[in-house]
Amino acid sequence: MNYKEQLIGMLETSYSPFHAVKNIVSRLKESGFEELHESSEFALEKGHSYYVVRNGTSVIAFKVPSVIDNPMCKIAAVHTDSPTFKIKPNPVKRFKNIVSLNCEPYGGGIYYTFFDKPLSLAGRVFVKKDGKVVPQLVAIEKDLLYIPSVCIHMNRQCNTGYEFNAARDTIPMMGDLPTDFSFNAYLSEIVGAEVVSYDLFIYNRQKPTLVGFNGEYLSSPRLDDLSAAYTMLMGFLESEPKELSIYAAFDNEEVGSLTKQGANSDFMKHTIGRIYNALGFSKEQRFAALSKSFLLSVDNAHANHPNRPDLSDSTTDVRLNGGIVLKYNANQSYTSDGLSGSIVKELCAVAGVNVQEYTNRSDLRGGGTLGNISNSEISLTAADIGIAQLAMHSANELMGIEDANAMVALATIYYKTTIDIEGESFSIK
Repeated sequence: MNYKEQLIGMLETSYSPFHAVKNIVSRLKESGFEELHESSEFALEKGHSYYVVRNGTSVIAFKVPSVIDNPMCKIAAVHTDSPTFKIKPNPVKRFKNIVSLNCEPYGGGIYYTFFDKPLSLAGRVFVKKDGKVVPQLVAIEKDLLYIPSVCIHMNRQCNTGYEFNAARDTIPMMGDLPTDFSFNAYLSEIVGAEVVSYDLFIYNRQKPTLVGFNGEYLSSPRLDDLSAAYTMLMGFLESEPKELSIYAAFDNEEVGSLTKQGANSDFMKHTIGRIYNALGFSKEQRFAALSKSFLLSVDNAHANHPNRPDLSDSTTDVRLNGGIVLKYNANQSYTSDGLSGSIVKELCAVAGVNVQEYTNRSDLRGGGTLGNISNSEISLTAADIGIAQLAMHSANELMGIEDANAMVALATIYYKTTIDIEGESFSIK
């Protein structure tokens, strides 16, 4: 099956982490998953599937097999957030007749890529309804905002290394508005209720599109990490597991994961503990099972750049549409080692997909990801993999569309195959 249309459709409506989780939950419900709530006791049945959401931006879904001969678990972790700008409280700024919205960078974005294109707002607002304050998703689907570049005649350094100031250069214009304009009143009109507070982000209005001579590349906002999140989800949903299978999508990876809904929280550790408890396993059985369990940390990887090959490691050859990328780092920014890397290679061989191996150039610091952060809370044998892309953290990123099929194929095999880990040895069944 070709998954590119499904991926493009989900990316198109993933305006914010809240909407990404909404899309994930929608797919889970379509597949018969039952919602659990952290505030209630977990009551589980073998052969059933469940999910739990935290903060509206992180979700953990899991499948319980009908027969549990082996209580080990297989986990894939992805993230739902992407670099952008977050709207501040009391954001209205005025210059003559123009209203702009004060904001600040979220994550390490390539700021200039947000300039000179249609933008809008999406996220969550809290509104008063029936005596309660409740959350409501919002996505303003119009070309509402614009961050204008300074023309080259007034900024002769714009092509030779101009340094952008986030408090001055990246503030979006909203329009010509009256002096009594209230942003909260505007939001209240949009959602049809009194707005008390909000978590709103700027999103790029440009839609995902296939580019290249043969349409072999996908250009889209938020490919990091939603392309991995959605393709792993598709494989997770299609597989019939032999062991406990877990899919975890976390928020706030781009800002360090140290939040109540991030990978460095207790969300996964407590959820897994509650699953084992509900299924009748003791703490000793759980510890023994986790020693044989496996985590795939799935976050996109850097392809070799055709214009700047010097920035890649001299022995690294990572290509768009070249297959799954297995990531290594001696300082453990990535969790892959000889054992876990071998497991990934064997799984890819079974799935019939190619493996590409990535390391940073030794004098350039790379980014971290979910694996080692998650392992600070619950220690597992783990590997870091991803889809190769260019322009990571740009307002529009680029990946090979065939790599979507490769990731789904790997995810499907991963979840339906037994990985039997015995100390430093393993077998695939």
